[in-house]
Amino acid sequence: MSTIKQFEELRCWKSARELSGLIYRLTMKERFARDFALVNQIRNSSGSGMDNIAEGFDRAGNKEFLQFLSVSRGSVAETKSQLYRALDQN
Repeated sequence: MSTIKQFEELRCWKSARELSGLIYRLTMKERFARDFALVNQIRNSSGSGMDNIAEGFDRAGNKEFLQFLSVSRGSVAETKSQLYRALDQN
């Protein structure tokens, strides 16, 4: 059994990175890009998802890591909610 030594090896971090990249590309589209406040908020929340995984991994122990995973999950839920808001605005 291998031990994960860097957060870049975590599947959850890789998925969060992919989500953040998709959000960035989506928000570059002309109609979306005009809503500066929503673009800023959704980019920040999607980036926060991957950042909290990385930060938690490099903390002192599993308890802190789990706390940061929980925060990351909240950031991803925020991103999802913002996508619904964008969808509702066409």
